[in-house]
Amino acid sequence: MSIEKYTAIILSAGSGSRMKSDIPKQYMELSGAPVIYYSIKAFEESPVDDIVIVCGASDIEYFRSAIVDKYGFKKIKAIVAGGKERYNSVFEGLKAAEGADYVLIHDGARPMVDADIIERSMQAVRESKACVVGMPVKDTIKIADEDGYSAETPDRNHLWQIQTPQSFSYKLLADAYDRLFDDMKSGKDVPSITDDAMIIEYASDKKVRLVEGSYTNIKVTTPEDMGVAEVFLKKSKKS
Repeated sequence: MSIEKYTAIILSAGSGSRMKSDIPKQYMELSGAPVIYYSIKAFEESPVDDIVIVCGASDIEYFRSAIVDKYGFKKIKAIVAGGKERYNSVFEGLKAAEGADYVLIHDGARPMVDADIIERSMQAVRESKACVVGMPVKDTIKIADEDGYSAETPDRNHLWQIQTPQSFSYKLLADAYDRLFDDMKSGKDVPSITDDAMIIEYASDKKVRLVEGSYTNIKVTTPEDMGVAEVFLKKSKKS
């Protein structure tokens, strides 16, 4: 019986625009280390077999010296350049992860991912082939009309805020990408892809399972998020 292989694809693209900084958010210092350090560390210490980093083409050498070599990460098998959109970047990571049975796709700007979240994702993707981490929403959500008025209030009991990692069978995701790109080339109207699960939802009949993450598994996007993440890090003693 062969042992199944798990590869984490960590996205390190993005800018510091909403941070009002010239430094991309994933490289900004958080409790003495770059934001992305914490994501890589979590996967480095997890049962995943290896890690693929997707970053800007001009950042590859910097990433290798300032992150991989500096902190001594051993599981990083490849650092590849991303694409124009998120789904293009994930596809580049997917190509570098060839040979894996499952991939766990994670935003490098989510430093609070932990061992429990990763292991729950690994178990769920093994069982269900497609899953995303998230949490039930706490707030009431309104759907706005074109004029900025409330048009609908969906039942909060059925709403989740989606996080990462988002985890899939390698073959399932690769086949879904093939169909997506074929439809794009043929001029079909495809939806705007805002997360990885949407590719599965669009290009296959596979249901995506929701897996409990954590309310602390925030995405660091604004200066306020940095302060919140620092509090969470100190509380978890992760740094």
